[in-house]
Amino acid sequence: MELIGHRLSAARLQEALDDPSVVETLLFGDLDDDDAEMPEPELDLDKSWHGLHYLLTGTAWEIGPGAGAAILGGEEVGEDGGYGPPRVLGPEAVRSISAALAAIDPAALRERFDPAAMTTAEIYPEVWDEGEEVFDDFLAPRFEQLREFYRAAASHGDGVVLAIT
Repeated sequence: MELIGHRLSAARLQEALDDPSVVETLLFGDLDDDDAEMPEPELDLDKSWHGLHYLLTGTAWEIGPGAGAAILGGEEVGEDGGYGPPRVLGPEAVRSISAALAAIDPAALRERFDPAAMTTAEIYPEVWDEGEEVFDDFLAPRFEQLREFYRAAASHGDGVVLAIT
């Protein structure tokens, strides 16, 4: 399972809300065209998404305000692809999340990194017992990608669409 995301202009966001097939095409390309390539996501957290969500919220699945909505927040739109339907966040939510992410010191996330608790909570992908390198090499770089994705979206007044694939 991976988490991917795309920025949405105001017009594209409205299209997605009006017609969920827009979201499917944006995320996965034209599924009816065998030669079509899957669009390259603007955000790809790979398998780190659940670990990051845990570090941001202290929970496995609860969604909180600000940074707590960065990964699992938003309004569901479209079909469930097996891991829940894609979700969209409007520009106001994106600005709030961006500001909250910008205020987080990565050292504070490191302090929240508790491999035993993450394993007990069954945080995907359950590699947490491999040591501190998991934070440094896997979670910290993806946190920076997440923060930059939301910063760029907020600076352009964009919404976002997220999907676990």
